[in-house]
Amino acid sequence: MRNEKLLKMVMTAFLAALSYVVFTFLQIKVTLPGGDATSFHLGNAVCVLGALLLGSVWGGLGGAIGMTIGDLLDPVYIVYAPKTFILKFCIGLITGLVAHKIGKITQTNNKKVIFKWSLIASICGMAFNVIFDPLFGYFYKRVILGKAAAEVTLAWNITTTSVNAVLSVIVAVAVYMALYPVLKKANLFIPVGEKTTASAQ
Repeated sequence: MRNEKLLKMVMTAFLAALSYVVFTFLQIKVTLPGGDATSFHLGNAVCVLGALLLGSVWGGLGGAIGMTIGDLLDPVYIVYAPKTFILKFCIGLITGLVAHKIGKITQTNNKKVIFKWSLIASICGMAFNVIFDPLFGYFYKRVILGKAAAEVTLAWNITTTSVNAVLSVIVAVAVYMALYPVLKKANLFIPVGEKTTASAQ
């Protein structure tokens, strides 16, 4: 009998490494006034994918840890590491809650149901980010860091966050739907929530 907790830990570590690599090396950074920056990236897609695969907490941790490490190792983003961890973990929590508590995507074999709830959950997670990332970022820069250029960067942050959200939903859902049968065949699929007999719903 496999150790599911160990498997979750291994997959969480893998997701953390993946989110770090995707965010750090595949981003398009936009330099902003005052030495600040924002970027187009797919790091959020890993947060969403992790939540679909492992559930709220484990999936949220994977994406949040990886992107936080990315911030800590970047001289421009290092001051935003706490904000990054909180927001990315919340993406995982929300996505996982909708996907597994409401949609129960690991408790059915109906691919249409899995796709529908994976899409809805991903949109919910990224909608949260589109709203709260710029707002939290503005508050963080203006109140905590005391950056006078916070207003100038807000519009850019809204733009990049929105683009990232759309791309993340598309990529995360597409990858999850592709991985779903592969993981089941390899006996690496992890049912999240109550273990019930798979149904067509």
